[in-house]
Amino acid sequence: MKARVIVTLKSAVLDPQGKAIEGALRSLGVSGVQSVRQGKVFDVELAGNDRASAEGALKEACDKLLANTVIETYKVEFAE
Repeated sequence: MKARVIVTLKSAVLDPQGKAIEGALRSLGVSGVQSVRQGKVFDVELAGNDRASAEGALKEACDKLLANTVIETYKVEFAE
């Protein structure tokens, strides 16, 4: 079973890397960019086909390692 975990900063947390990317895009002439927020993506392959078990394992992985839940949120998506 394949899953993707998307980790992003909470909206109330400042994102200096996102601001730097935003400025770089503008300096490269990319128009229309209003703001940029950066994050992390993890593609995870899990054994088995039990989605509930996989969701539990990934939640535990995010809470313990993949995301700093004080300042970040995460979303798990499964490949169909």
